[in-house]
Amino acid sequence: MLAFKLAFKNLVGAGLRTWLNVSVLSFAFVVIVFYNGMLDGWNRQGRSDTKAWETGNGQYWHPLYDRYDPFSLQDAHAVVTGEAAKLTKENQITPILITQATAYPQGRMLNVMLKGIDPNQKILMIPSGSLKAQNGEIPALIGKRMAESTHLQKGDHVLVRWRDVNGTFDAREILITEIFSSNVPTIDVSQIYVPLSSLQEMTGMKDEATFLVANGTLNNTEIKGWTFKDSKFLLKDFDEMIDTKKGGSRIIYLLLLSIALLAIFDTQVLSIFRRQKEIGTYIALGMTRSRVIRLFTVEGSMHSILALILGSLYGIPLMLLINKYGIPMPKSADQAGIAISEKIIPFYSLGMLVSTVLLVVISATIVSYFPTRRISKMKPTDALKGKIQ
Repeated sequence: MLAFKLAFKNLVGAGLRTWLNVSVLSFAFVVIVFYNGMLDGWNRQGRSDTKAWETGNGQYWHPLYDRYDPFSLQDAHAVVTGEAAKLTKENQITPILITQATAYPQGRMLNVMLKGIDPNQKILMIPSGSLKAQNGEIPALIGKRMAESTHLQKGDHVLVRWRDVNGTFDAREILITEIFSSNVPTIDVSQIYVPLSSLQEMTGMKDEATFLVANGTLNNTEIKGWTFKDSKFLLKDFDEMIDTKKGGSRIIYLLLLSIALLAIFDTQVLSIFRRQKEIGTYIALGMTRSRVIRLFTVEGSMHSILALILGSLYGIPLMLLINKYGIPMPKSADQAGIAISEKIIPFYSLGMLVSTVLLVVISATIVSYFPTRRISKMKPTDALKGKIQ
């Protein structure tokens, strides 16, 4: 307790030098918390939106299906029978059929993915309920990004050409019945949704699907003829993107932390140089060298305690304000091709806060300790005279 009292008294006595070090270290602390909170918030939002709009709680793929290889679609389809048909009727899975197609909006040619989805499905947030029969016309659903790139509007007709199961080209006009908005660009860009039964009829793939989207009740139930892909696999690209962002952010806040710790290190060196008589007095009065070293180490590490207090004073109101209004994202963020909302709400987990506090305190303590090792080599008589060792 005495060491803490002496350390605090010495820090306050140092005046401006102490508060400059504390201010820089507190800024580094707030930046680390903010950036990690933003990435964690983005991760939570992105994963939640992707599950709700695209992946569900897992998918059952046709063994030949590869989401990165559009040529695999020609053979990646099978009849939904047996257990799969039963689960479909129970609304525990919803089949999706995909085929390559070419759309001709306003005379232009655009390669698209034509997706068949059940209008009555409730597993995905895609508003498939708008895909109701339209007086013999094929209703179609597109996303906001697709609508902007093609200049299509609700009520427009567009010609679509595709190849059926035998490789024969066919073409029909479809009617845009709804335009939806989503934070997940992978279900939007160059994609057109039509009723599953209509696409099965158009392609000659009766009762067939490319993959099955599952809800949260199946728990990896095995379905013969289909390969289960869990959320970890389906969200692998998104998780890797977040990890990459976190890796880049570590460079930024480690640089800030290094600057603050360098200032503490220099302060400790200067303090030991200027206070040699004080150190000699402590030793002459019976204080062991290890206790003197501990005193100066505690004095240096208390910079981190004061920095945490100062950072909390202006950081907590700032974080609360950001949490209330969010962090606006530019429209160009859609070009990244991953789920990102118009604004990100940061998430500050207890584990992240504790690890950041420990990082700051332990780093400051280690940096404070190294200069104090010189005290163990001092002779009390020389220290009292102020001689430089």
